[in-house]
Amino acid sequence: MEDIPRLIRSRELVALGWSRARIRAAEEGGQLVRLRRGAFGPASLDQDCRDAARMRGRLTGVSALRRAGVFVLAADRLHVHVPPSAARLTRIVRPHRLSRRALIRNPHPDALVVEVIDALHDAVLSQPPRAAVATIDSALHLGLLPADDLDELFATLPRRYRRLRRLIDARAESGPETFVRLILRALGWHFDCQVQIDGVGRVDFLVDGWLIIECDSQAYHSDWDAQRRDRRRDLAAAAQGFVTLRVIAEDVLWHSERVRAALVGVVARPTSRKQGR
Repeated sequence: MEDIPRLIRSRELVALGWSRARIRAAEEGGQLVRLRRGAFGPASLDQDCRDAARMRGRLTGVSALRRAGVFVLAADRLHVHVPPSAARLTRIVRPHRLSRRALIRNPHPDALVVEVIDALHDAVLSQPPRAAVATIDSALHLGLLPADDLDELFATLPRRYRRLRRLIDARAESGPETFVRLILRALGWHFDCQVQIDGVGRVDFLVDGWLIIECDSQAYHSDWDAQRRDRRRDLAAAAQGFVTLRVIAEDVLWHSERVRAALVGVVARPTSRKQGR
């Protein structure tokens, strides 16, 4: 991950010529935040990293990945890795989940976030299967996990998770896209992802050559200009005989049965089916 935050050790500051008085003044003035004895962070350090450092650990799992912009279904609990031998941890009041396993990759000794492959390992264990697939898709799509590391990741996971390996697809541009793809796979339908259609542009899914599925989220489709572009794309698609179904992220992630029912309903109508496109 880029820009991994690190502890600032008192001895480092002293080696740079800082006096004890200057360190104390920086702390009192808010330029440095004391995290534990002999260790500080910059004032800009986020609360998740501060809490992990105070527990003598590092961010991992969904907490580390969300910070890096990777899709996670939910991150309501702080996920912290501590060494397997760690004892007498500092307690924090917020809900948290601890990981004590041996890491796959050793981070810098002062890093406050584990390496991506380790964060993914813990995120897979803490999420439902579909969310785990979406998280790995996202990390691959963003280039945070090299494709060569995928087999290593699954080799370190419990055997029951290895069935997810064949479901991974780095083409997914969002978590909801992964969820829709898995619904379509479960239905056994023929579909393609990220399809370019002349006069329309690139669509998220094309099912059976005639049904376009677009996954909309508030982040990219909330303003009127974006909605106007979407409607004009839909008109252009309809003019060519395509049917467009737009699904919102909230329904895809939390009410997938509604999305599945809508898909089945559209495809089941004989008048809607287009053959041989």
